[in-house]
Amino acid sequence: MCHKFVRVKLSFENTENAFAYRTDKELRRAYFLFRTMASPGLTKLGIKMTPTLLKFKFFKGLIKSTIYNHFCGGEIIQDADLTAKKLQRHGIGVIMDYGVEGLVGEEAFDSTTQTFIETIHFAQKRDYIPFISVKITGFARHKLLQKWHLGKSLTPKEQEEKKRVIERINKICEAGANNNTKILIDAEESWIQKPVDELAFMMMKRYNQEKVFIYNTYQLYRHDRLEFLKANHTQAQEQKFILGAKLVRGAYMEKERARAEEESYESPIQTDKASCDRDFDQAVEYCLNNLDSLSLFIGTHNEKSCMLAAQQMHHHGIAKNSDRVYFSQLYGMSDNVSFNLASEGFNVSKYLPYGPVADVIPYLMRRASENTSVAGQTSRELSLLKKERKRRQKL
Repeated sequence: MCHKFVRVKLSFENTENAFAYRTDKELRRAYFLFRTMASPGLTKLGIKMTPTLLKFKFFKGLIKSTIYNHFCGGEIIQDADLTAKKLQRHGIGVIMDYGVEGLVGEEAFDSTTQTFIETIHFAQKRDYIPFISVKITGFARHKLLQKWHLGKSLTPKEQEEKKRVIERINKICEAGANNNTKILIDAEESWIQKPVDELAFMMMKRYNQEKVFIYNTYQLYRHDRLEFLKANHTQAQEQKFILGAKLVRGAYMEKERARAEEESYESPIQTDKASCDRDFDQAVEYCLNNLDSLSLFIGTHNEKSCMLAAQQMHHHGIAKNSDRVYFSQLYGMSDNVSFNLASEGFNVSKYLPYGPVADVIPYLMRRASENTSVAGQTSRELSLLKKERKRRQKL
């Protein structure tokens, strides 16, 4: 990319903005938490031991008061709403994410679907909750998705099961469109991603006619996703609907590479980080160049990518608060990016998971694991927390 961008008035170094919503006590806890996650050995031990330790009331309370409270909004949606209201005061919206994973059985899948719909109705009355996040694996059996992905023939019973999955996602998306709430369909592992893409495309075609309500997720740590995004956009234009593109780097890198090696197939993951960064930034640029026919959701903690996107928006004359562009980071991470973008007038929403402590553990373990695997992320969080604590001490 060779654009010469005019400098935008934006800095990610302002820790007073970044941590304005955090008390001194919360800053100390956050510092302790990231110090712990800075040790890969301790993090791996914690991930391994947590499911067992949760059986003990003391450890459940310890987990809730540390990693859970830092990365989650609460056990029920009303608790998460209190967190959302805190963020709203600083110009930041939230993506409500019912973070329960790994449940099985048709009854559990129907219950999860109903929870998503109830979340939509809850969000509809609150303009600071513009999005909810949905995982197809929250209401579909993993082995069914894998067979569907491979294009294998389904038994009559599995065909009925597939039909129920389609009905569930349609109920959720219909509720979103009817209640003016946007739906972000999360990406999954590459070996079950095809049905997720098919369902997302089906829902976008159905509900993204005049306005974008449904977004599919494109993981740019995969070497094929940039071209897949462009192909989806072309198809959307041909079929006369608006594409919703949520861009992320990705969340399953180590698992993907390990499985590819075990089963002797080409890894879908980029060969190096530079390739991933290149594709992500090119995907953002492509979307910003085509905002007349798509909506863009930029989900990243990468400061360079966020700065580049802001510069590109300025260069193209795109309003900071355009309803076709949103930035997002996870709750509890990269507050220096979120709060400083918001203070300059950009649309920012934090991913805010909620749900019972024990049920949200798979999500929390991914957060901890990702922080140890992303070079520099934990040390960056620590340096910013340290800087803000020193600033407050001087005051």
